[in-house]
Amino acid sequence: MNQGQIAVIVGVGPGLGLSVGKLCAAAGMKVALSARTADRLDAMKGEVSGDVVNAYPCDATDPAAVAALFDAIDNDLGTPDLVVYNAGGFGRTSVLDTAPEDFERYWKIGCFGGFLVGQQAARRMVDKGAGTIIFTGATAAMRGGANFSNISSPKFALRSLSQSMARELGPQGIHIAHVIVDGQIESEERMHMVEERGPDSLLKPDEIADNYLYIHNQPRSAWTQEVDVRPWIEKF
Repeated sequence: MNQGQIAVIVGVGPGLGLSVGKLCAAAGMKVALSARTADRLDAMKGEVSGDVVNAYPCDATDPAAVAALFDAIDNDLGTPDLVVYNAGGFGRTSVLDTAPEDFERYWKIGCFGGFLVGQQAARRMVDKGAGTIIFTGATAAMRGGANFSNISSPKFALRSLSQSMARELGPQGIHIAHVIVDGQIESEERMHMVEERGPDSLLKPDEIADNYLYIHNQPRSAWTQEVDVRPWIEKF
Protein backbone atom coordinates (compact mmCIF):
# COMPACT_ATOMS: atom_id res chain seq x y z
CA MET A 1 0.00 0.00 0.00
CA ASN A 2 2.81 2.43 0.87
CA GLN A 3 5.46 1.20 -1.55
CA GLY A 4 7.17 4.15 -3.23
CA GLN A 5 5.35 6.79 -1.21
CA ILE A 6 7.30 9.63 0.38
CA ALA A 7 7.35 10.25 4.14
CA VAL A 8 8.84 13.35 5.77
CA ILE A 9 9.51 13.45 9.51
CA VAL A 10 10.47 16.86 10.88
CA GLY A 11 11.86 16.94 14.40
CA VAL A 12 13.47 13.53 14.39
CA GLY A 13 14.90 12.41 17.70
CA PRO A 14 16.15 9.06 18.99
CA GLY A 15 12.66 8.17 20.25
CA LEU A 16 9.34 8.60 18.45
CA GLY A 17 10.60 10.46 15.37
CA LEU A 18 13.17 7.80 14.61
CA SER A 19 10.61 5.04 15.17
CA VAL A 20 8.23 6.66 12.68
CA GLY A 21 11.05 6.89 10.15
CA LYS A 22 11.99 3.23 10.62
CA LEU A 23 8.38 2.11 10.25
CA CYS A 24 7.83 4.11 7.08
CA ALA A 25 11.04 2.77 5.54
CA ALA A 26 10.03 -0.79 6.46
CA ALA A 27 6.71 -0.18 4.68
CA GLY A 28 8.60 0.62 1.46
CA MET A 29 8.38 4.39 1.63
CA LYS A 30 11.10 6.86 0.68
CA VAL A 31 11.98 8.65 3.90
CA ALA A 32 13.22 12.18 4.57
CA LEU A 33 14.45 12.81 8.09
CA SER A 34 14.89 16.37 9.33
CA ALA A 35 16.29 17.80 12.55
CA ARG A 36 18.16 20.89 13.64
CA THR A 37 21.54 19.22 14.31
CA ALA A 38 23.37 17.62 11.37
CA ASP A 39 25.60 15.32 13.44
CA ARG A 40 22.73 13.70 15.35
CA LEU A 41 20.73 13.48 12.15
CA ASP A 42 23.43 11.56 10.31
CA ALA A 43 23.70 9.10 13.19
CA MET A 44 19.96 8.48 13.18
CA LYS A 45 19.87 8.14 9.41
CA GLY A 46 22.22 5.19 9.75
CA GLU A 47 19.67 3.41 11.95
CA VAL A 48 16.96 3.48 9.27
CA SER A 49 16.99 0.65 6.74
CA GLY A 50 15.45 1.50 3.39
CA ASP A 51 16.14 1.96 -0.29
CA VAL A 52 15.91 5.76 -0.03
CA VAL A 53 16.60 7.54 3.27
CA ASN A 54 17.71 11.18 3.09
CA ALA A 55 18.65 13.52 5.92
CA TYR A 56 18.11 17.28 5.92
CA PRO A 57 19.32 19.62 8.70
CA CYS A 58 16.72 22.34 9.20
CA ASP A 59 15.62 24.85 11.81
CA ALA A 60 11.86 24.27 11.78
CA THR A 61 11.23 27.75 13.24
CA ASP A 62 12.86 29.51 10.28
CA PRO A 63 10.40 30.16 7.40
CA ALA A 64 13.13 30.31 4.75
CA ALA A 65 14.80 27.14 6.03
CA VAL A 66 11.51 25.21 6.02
CA ALA A 67 10.70 26.38 2.49
CA ALA A 68 14.19 25.30 1.38
CA LEU A 69 13.72 21.93 3.09
CA PHE A 70 10.59 21.14 1.11
CA ASP A 71 12.14 22.41 -2.13
CA ALA A 72 15.05 20.02 -1.56
CA ILE A 73 12.69 17.12 -0.88
CA ASP A 74 10.74 17.98 -4.04
CA ASN A 75 13.96 17.80 -6.05
CA ASP A 76 15.39 14.69 -4.39
CA LEU A 77 12.29 12.57 -3.79
CA GLY A 78 9.10 14.22 -5.02
CA THR A 79 5.88 15.46 -3.42
CA PRO A 80 5.40 14.06 0.10
CA ASP A 81 2.53 11.69 0.84
CA LEU A 82 2.99 11.81 4.62
CA VAL A 83 4.45 14.63 6.69
CA VAL A 84 4.91 14.32 10.45
CA TYR A 85 5.70 17.30 12.66
CA ASN A 86 7.37 15.91 15.75
CA ALA A 87 9.49 18.84 16.96
CA GLY A 88 9.09 20.11 20.49
CA GLY A 89 10.89 21.60 23.43
CA PHE A 90 10.25 21.98 27.11
CA GLY A 91 11.80 23.40 30.23
CA ARG A 92 9.75 22.99 33.40
CA THR A 93 9.66 26.23 35.35
CA SER A 94 7.35 28.46 37.32
CA VAL A 95 5.54 31.08 35.28
CA LEU A 96 7.02 33.59 37.75
CA ASP A 97 10.54 32.65 36.68
CA THR A 98 10.09 31.89 32.98
CA ALA A 99 12.25 34.15 30.83
CA PRO A 100 10.28 35.76 27.98
CA GLU A 101 12.87 34.63 25.45
CA ASP A 102 12.53 31.02 26.64
CA PHE A 103 8.73 31.14 26.40
CA GLU A 104 8.99 32.53 22.88
CA ARG A 105 11.54 29.88 21.86
CA TYR A 106 9.38 26.98 23.10
CA TRP A 107 6.33 28.48 21.38
CA LYS A 108 8.22 28.75 18.11
CA ILE A 109 9.33 25.12 18.29
CA GLY A 110 6.02 23.78 19.54
CA CYS A 111 3.57 25.73 17.36
CA PHE A 112 5.11 28.13 14.85
CA GLY A 113 7.28 25.39 13.38
CA GLY A 114 4.18 23.21 13.02
CA PHE A 115 2.49 25.98 11.07
CA LEU A 116 5.48 26.44 8.77
CA VAL A 117 5.86 22.72 8.07
CA GLY A 118 2.12 22.15 7.75
CA GLN A 119 1.76 25.04 5.32
CA GLN A 120 4.60 23.89 3.05
CA ALA A 121 3.28 20.33 3.09
CA ALA A 122 -0.33 21.36 2.44
CA ARG A 123 0.56 23.59 -0.51
CA ARG A 124 2.09 20.60 -2.25
CA MET A 125 -0.56 18.07 -1.28
CA VAL A 126 -3.48 20.25 -2.37
CA ASP A 127 -2.13 20.27 -5.91
CA LYS A 128 -2.52 16.48 -6.11
CA GLY A 129 -5.58 16.28 -3.87
CA ALA A 130 -4.11 13.77 -1.41
CA GLY A 131 -1.76 13.47 1.53
CA THR A 132 -1.53 13.17 5.30
CA ILE A 133 -0.14 15.66 7.83
CA ILE A 134 0.23 14.50 11.43
CA PHE A 135 1.16 16.69 14.40
CA THR A 136 2.59 15.18 17.59
CA GLY A 137 0.86 16.54 20.66
CA ALA A 138 1.10 15.88 24.36
CA THR A 139 -0.87 15.82 27.60
CA ALA A 140 -0.23 19.56 27.74
CA ALA A 141 -2.47 20.02 24.69
CA MET A 142 -5.44 19.03 26.87
CA ARG A 143 -4.70 20.73 30.19
CA GLY A 144 -2.19 23.24 31.43
CA GLY A 145 -0.43 21.97 34.52
CA ALA A 146 1.44 24.00 37.12
CA ASN A 147 4.96 24.88 35.93
CA PHE A 148 4.12 23.73 32.40
CA SER A 149 3.14 27.07 30.83
CA ASN A 150 5.87 27.01 28.20
CA ILE A 151 4.74 23.66 26.80
CA SER A 152 0.99 23.83 27.35
CA SER A 153 0.67 27.11 25.44
CA PRO A 154 2.29 25.88 22.20
CA LYS A 155 0.70 22.41 22.47
CA PHE A 156 -2.78 23.91 22.92
CA ALA A 157 -2.11 26.08 19.87
CA LEU A 158 -0.77 23.18 17.80
CA ARG A 159 -3.92 21.19 18.53
CA SER A 160 -6.06 24.13 17.46
CA LEU A 161 -3.98 24.51 14.29
CA SER A 162 -4.57 20.85 13.43
CA GLN A 163 -8.33 21.22 13.87
CA SER A 164 -8.46 24.34 11.72
CA MET A 165 -6.37 22.73 8.99
CA ALA A 166 -8.50 19.57 9.07
CA ARG A 167 -11.70 21.52 8.54
CA GLU A 168 -10.22 23.59 5.73
CA LEU A 169 -8.19 20.96 3.91
CA GLY A 170 -10.21 17.78 4.45
CA PRO A 171 -12.58 18.65 1.60
CA GLN A 172 -9.51 18.95 -0.64
CA GLY A 173 -8.36 15.42 0.13
CA ILE A 174 -5.78 16.23 2.83
CA HIS A 175 -5.96 14.20 6.03
CA ILE A 176 -4.87 16.23 9.07
CA ALA A 177 -4.44 14.43 12.39
CA HIS A 178 -3.20 15.20 15.89
CA VAL A 179 -1.70 12.51 18.14
CA ILE A 180 -1.79 13.16 21.88
CA VAL A 181 1.06 11.31 23.54
CA ASP A 182 -0.21 11.17 27.13
CA GLY A 183 2.75 9.97 29.16
CA GLN A 184 6.50 9.57 29.09
CA ILE A 185 8.13 7.92 26.08
CA GLU A 186 10.62 5.16 26.82
CA SER A 187 14.29 6.16 26.67
CA GLU A 188 17.51 5.15 28.39
CA GLU A 189 17.24 8.15 30.70
CA ARG A 190 13.75 7.15 31.85
CA MET A 191 14.23 3.43 32.45
CA HIS A 192 14.36 4.06 36.19
CA MET A 193 10.62 4.78 35.95
CA VAL A 194 10.03 1.15 34.95
CA GLU A 195 11.66 0.02 38.19
CA GLU A 196 9.66 2.56 40.19
CA ARG A 197 6.23 2.26 38.57
CA GLY A 198 6.21 -1.05 36.70
CA PRO A 199 6.78 -2.39 33.16
CA ASP A 200 3.84 -0.49 31.63
CA SER A 201 4.81 2.92 32.93
CA LEU A 202 6.40 4.16 29.68
CA LEU A 203 5.12 4.38 26.12
CA LYS A 204 7.23 2.41 23.65
CA PRO A 205 8.14 4.61 20.65
CA ASP A 206 7.77 1.81 18.09
CA GLU A 207 4.24 1.11 19.31
CA ILE A 208 3.27 4.77 19.20
CA ALA A 209 4.63 4.93 15.65
CA ASP A 210 2.23 2.19 14.55
CA ASN A 211 -0.59 4.69 15.04
CA TYR A 212 0.98 7.17 12.62
CA LEU A 213 1.09 4.74 9.71
CA TYR A 214 -2.39 3.46 10.60
CA ILE A 215 -3.74 7.03 10.43
CA HIS A 216 -2.01 7.62 7.11
CA ASN A 217 -3.57 4.48 5.61
CA GLN A 218 -7.13 5.18 6.76
CA PRO A 219 -9.77 5.44 4.02
CA ARG A 220 -11.18 8.94 3.71
CA SER A 221 -14.65 7.72 4.67
CA ALA A 222 -13.34 7.00 8.19
CA TRP A 223 -10.57 9.47 8.94
CA THR A 224 -9.30 10.08 12.47
CA GLN A 225 -8.65 13.72 13.37
CA GLU A 226 -7.30 13.04 16.83
CA VAL A 227 -6.10 10.02 18.76
CA ASP A 228 -4.65 9.74 22.25
CA VAL A 229 -2.20 7.04 23.34
CA ARG A 230 -1.12 6.22 26.88
CA PRO A 231 -0.08 3.28 29.06
CA TRP A 232 -2.92 1.98 31.22
CA ILE A 233 -1.08 3.12 34.33
CA GLU A 234 -1.38 6.78 33.28
CA LYS A 235 -4.29 8.62 34.93
CA PHE A 236 -6.58 10.55 32.61
